[in-house]
Amino acid sequence: MRASSRLLSLEKIAFLSIVIIFSICTVKAETYQSLTQLHKQWREFEQPPLFEGAPDYRSKTFDSRYQQFEAIRNQLVNIKTDQWSIPNKVDWYILWAELNGYEFNYKILKPWQRDPAFYKSVWSYRSDVPAHEGPTHHGVTELWTYQFPLSSTEQQRLIFDLQKIAPLNLQARMNLTGNAAELWIAGIRDIRQQTKALIELHKKLKPLSNAKLNKVVKQAIRSTKNFAKWLEVQGKLKDGPSGIGKEQYTWYINNVHLVPLDWKDEVRLLKRELDRSWSSLKLEEHRNRKLPQLKAATNQAEYDVLKKRSEANFIQFLDEQDIVTVADYFKPALAGHLGDFVPAEKRNFFLIGAHLDPTPLYSHFYHWFELARMKYEPNQSPLRRTALLYNIFDSRNEGTATAVEEMFMQAGLYDDNPRVREIVWIMIAQRAARGLGSLYAHANEMTMEQAGQIHADNTPRGWMKVEPELLIFEQHLYMRQPGYGSSYVTGKYLLERTMADFAIQLEKRGQTFRIKDFFDRLNSIGNIPIALSRWQMTGLDDEIKLIHKNFKPL
Repeated sequence: MRASSRLLSLEKIAFLSIVIIFSICTVKAETYQSLTQLHKQWREFEQPPLFEGAPDYRSKTFDSRYQQFEAIRNQLVNIKTDQWSIPNKVDWYILWAELNGYEFNYKILKPWQRDPAFYKSVWSYRSDVPAHEGPTHHGVTELWTYQFPLSSTEQQRLIFDLQKIAPLNLQARMNLTGNAAELWIAGIRDIRQQTKALIELHKKLKPLSNAKLNKVVKQAIRSTKNFAKWLEVQGKLKDGPSGIGKEQYTWYINNVHLVPLDWKDEVRLLKRELDRSWSSLKLEEHRNRKLPQLKAATNQAEYDVLKKRSEANFIQFLDEQDIVTVADYFKPALAGHLGDFVPAEKRNFFLIGAHLDPTPLYSHFYHWFELARMKYEPNQSPLRRTALLYNIFDSRNEGTATAVEEMFMQAGLYDDNPRVREIVWIMIAQRAARGLGSLYAHANEMTMEQAGQIHADNTPRGWMKVEPELLIFEQHLYMRQPGYGSSYVTGKYLLERTMADFAIQLEKRGQTFRIKDFFDRLNSIGNIPIALSRWQMTGLDDEIKLIHKNFKPL
């Protein structure tokens, strides 16, 4: 062959190689784009149609739409991810988990049938995690987003929000056919509280001359009162269990929340954390025995001094000790949640500690930094930019907020005030005790009341026995949302494991572990399950592979 021919052939081969490489890259890019498009399609589908002006949760509507859901799931399963980057593979599992969550709700949890609190429509506060805790319907009124007095535009928005309440309450009477006795009785409390919230709202709106708004609020009040009365009558007929059982609980936390543990693992872990926190508290008390006890604030002025000092010290510690990159929005994000003085007889568990020193609570308020980050530094991935559905974020957000309480302490936050370390151990014990109770309740081995007794009895210094409302709220939430009660401790454990894996890899490479690098990486990944964050940070996919390998359709 002549040299020129060989050269031409080589040029052709090179050209064809470039075409092939380009084609492969194009396929990859288009395939990931197909995931983002499918995610958009899924989120549009997940919003239910309307029935008489309210979101439609009737059984026949779910049944009629299930084939469309299966088509979306089949599309996801048929997407090939072998050549994808780890972050893109992680996104695939985010959508996979959400689809599993929808199916679990449809077939097992059925909050629209079993859980009267699902129909709570009026929320006066913003959740400290990406979405409201527990199953929540799609037409809620977020009162905390309104500025009073209302502008004419805001009045119209409020009318649009509130006019869903009456038809939804009527629909609820058709839908609520379940027999979960404790969920039912506890849910009545939420609906009664909604009546009070609407009455308070009506008082705020009285100076306005908007007749339509006034009418809609009155309809909502009347409808909610009647709904609560109906629930009370029907509640006398309910006698079934409220927990979903160990097997279904394990399926749910594995395949929806992507927690690589089973029910027994979580019981063992929470018992261990409860023992560890109690023993650590006693050692801490011994270490501090010659130091003066912390004194609680006795008035607003004292509390103002305490909270401002704690806020400043906390932000300064994070910044100067290279714990995490402190963004400009950190301080204002925390400043709106510093709290006010509460008389001793009205303090719940968290307020007891906060009036001694609020810094441990402010550590948990890492939540607000994460929510501000979602606003000011939205994640590049469209699948991570908004809150994951079905509280799938709990191991990440609640786990991280709980973990940093101890991590920041161990990094030196209380070196100048060791007595505060005792509050941290008390808070960890409380999280372990309440989660342990919720696990037994979901296994139907205990009632919610008995789970609450474990919660109260195993919290140090009797701090959970002084104000019952928090106890009721928490155990009710954890029965409504499987896995949430344990997520504080399980997520903490999974984050600690991720930090360990990350540090081991660096040490093997002869590199230095820096806590700031770790938290900055974690934050950049977004509010996704810790098992996925671990995979993206370390390349270790063993937890996710095991979950996927053991997956069995419902």
